[in-house]
Amino acid sequence: MPLTPIPLPAADLLLDPEFLPLPKAAELLTELTATIPWQHEAIRLFGRDVLQPRLTAWHGDAGATYRYSGLQLTPQPWTLALQQLRRHVEAVTGAAFNSVLLNLYRTGQDSMGWHADNEPELGPTPVIASVSLGATRSFRLRPRNPLLTPHPPLSLALTSGSLLVMRGLTQQHWLHSLPKTARVQEPRLNLTFRWVTS
Repeated sequence: MPLTPIPLPAADLLLDPEFLPLPKAAELLTELTATIPWQHEAIRLFGRDVLQPRLTAWHGDAGATYRYSGLQLTPQPWTLALQQLRRHVEAVTGAAFNSVLLNLYRTGQDSMGWHADNEPELGPTPVIASVSLGATRSFRLRPRNPLLTPHPPLSLALTSGSLLVMRGLTQQHWLHSLPKTARVQEPRLNLTFRWVTS
């Protein structure tokens, strides 16, 4: 199924809910959950260190160092599975990626707060390609400035095997989050492919 645009002002979003077949998505979830060296990092929020409510890992080309929320992430080498998935994502999106951030949400109690992927090393108009594996979770977007971008918040149910692409001015005008939910007990793994400049 081709990438389909999601109409949203001051944004450029594309979604393919069937990017990976379900058996392949399940296989990748099992392999990556078991083999990736997961970290439970603390980030700086409002002047204090707080453990992130999820597990993370950063993989990529040598030198693709990434900084956010007081963390400096040095990439682990690409695994074969991550390399193969990167090539597939690049072929579908037409973009190049030198790194990937993996977020493992162990249950519905793991989450991601409101933020934009707007760190300087991503550039002003980054392409962020997000692959979801495992439990379906609600991915939410809201305008960074409702006066400049008057639009109600948007909620997308990202299913296992889906690919969401955020590009253009999306990170400048929109925030996104993954809220907690009591309805989900199964894990969800999200991989966001990026191009990081040194």
